[in-house]
Amino acid sequence: MWQGKKISVIFPAYNEEENIKKAIADFRSTGVVDELVVVDNNCKDRTSKIARREGARVVKELRQGYGNALRCGMGKAKGDYIVLAEPDGTFDGKDIFKLLKETDKDELILGTRTNKKFLKDGANMGLLLRWGNIIVAKAMQFLFKIPPLTDCGCTFRLIKRDLLKKILPKLSVGGSHFLPEMVILSKFYNAKIVEVPVSYGPRVGRSKITGSLRKTLTVGLAMLFLIMRYRFKTNWL
Repeated sequence: MWQGKKISVIFPAYNEEENIKKAIADFRSTGVVDELVVVDNNCKDRTSKIARREGARVVKELRQGYGNALRCGMGKAKGDYIVLAEPDGTFDGKDIFKLLKETDKDELILGTRTNKKFLKDGANMGLLLRWGNIIVAKAMQFLFKIPPLTDCGCTFRLIKRDLLKKILPKLSVGGSHFLPEMVILSKFYNAKIVEVPVSYGPRVGRSKITGSLRKTLTVGLAMLFLIMRYRFKTNWL
């Protein structure tokens, strides 16, 4: 709990048995997490079994896809503040306080992984991926008049329940380009948005989203097409 508000953390999970125990323990160690929701997105390993054993709440999402898993988790979460994260070891649980400190004045607090100061050795944030995230984020910032953005694809973020109730029924992306839609819809509802740098380290196992150049380019282009589609959409609510 943080200043009287309950905190839910959501982990989208597809075959994450290698690190799920450690990730749960890491976020639990902060002392502010009231609920940890692991979304089993058709795992073929022991992810769900381990998560339940460690005290997490496991929900199932049969529709394959990163966006589908996150939307499911947000729909099931019970907290006043809903935090999206990853169970792969890339984020530090203690960075949740960086997001929480902004809740006095903002409704959507986004993490950014593109600040070199916060990149750990071995993090999957090479030159192409880093600048790709920055460029797409700047396009979104410019086209929708959003406060400064430097990362379009950082999962680690916090959304307040009142804002989530507004955008959740409108979210439509089930794939890996889900994150920009969440920001754009929040802006359409005049939400107060801010970005804060978070630590980013090497993941356990291979990334399902940006584990190859082909996947990276595919997701980046999908994000750009999504941004342009919303930019010229006349009836978005």
